[in-house]
Amino acid sequence: MSEIDDSRAPLLDHLIELRRRLLYCILAVAAAFAVCFYFSEAIFGFLVQPLLRAGQGTLIYTEIFEAFFVQVKVGFFAAMMVSFPVIANQLWQFVAPGLYRKEKRALLPFLLATPVLFLMGAAMAYFVAIPMALHFLLGFDGIVGGVRREALPAVGNYLSFIMQFLFGFGLSFLLPVLLMLLERAGIVTRQQLISARRYAIVGATAIAAVLTPPDLMSQILLAVPLVILYELAIIGIWFTERRRAREKVIEEA
Repeated sequence: MSEIDDSRAPLLDHLIELRRRLLYCILAVAAAFAVCFYFSEAIFGFLVQPLLRAGQGTLIYTEIFEAFFVQVKVGFFAAMMVSFPVIANQLWQFVAPGLYRKEKRALLPFLLATPVLFLMGAAMAYFVAIPMALHFLLGFDGIVGGVRREALPAVGNYLSFIMQFLFGFGLSFLLPVLLMLLERAGIVTRQQLISARRYAIVGATAIAAVLTPPDLMSQILLAVPLVILYELAIIGIWFTERRRAREKVIEEA
């Protein structure tokens, strides 16, 4: 209890501390945005590589400000990813004084695993799911009823398309962190997760159907990893339960 008592402060001090942490986060995002906006064309050039490999070499824009706003969005998305370590650190600095030592040790691995799992999901989307989806969607080019049908994607639509994939896969890969945090908070148990396995498979299929185009391979590429991550979360909870049991035995002894 002394750990919490030593860090107690009036409500006004907490609000001042929160304002200071938020200011650091805003400054970090602003600085990252300035740099990322300068390199926004290079970043967008990286994002457009799957489209080039799919055989589409043209992007158009139909509104005067569309190309400019696309660069702004690219810079903002990149800035959020670049500044995430600073934001996470400021969040940790604000929350940590109110946690016990055991709670800090339990929460810190989840905080460190979040960017790793997100990047793994985004990488799978970029290198595997997006090329397959583009190959399927651009396969409708050709002569239909004597008229040539040709894809002319706009820069804004393509950015929304690829961001949907990157963030959809990245957030989906955070499933183990979410489930283990819920178990740690006592909201769910390992036995409940095991008994709900069939519903989890249906849910993973539904999520994949929403976040991916209507081709079977793209849906499988997201649904199968979600099911695997669900099982990994159950295994991880089993290890944490064993560790907590050992710690409890040691404390009682």
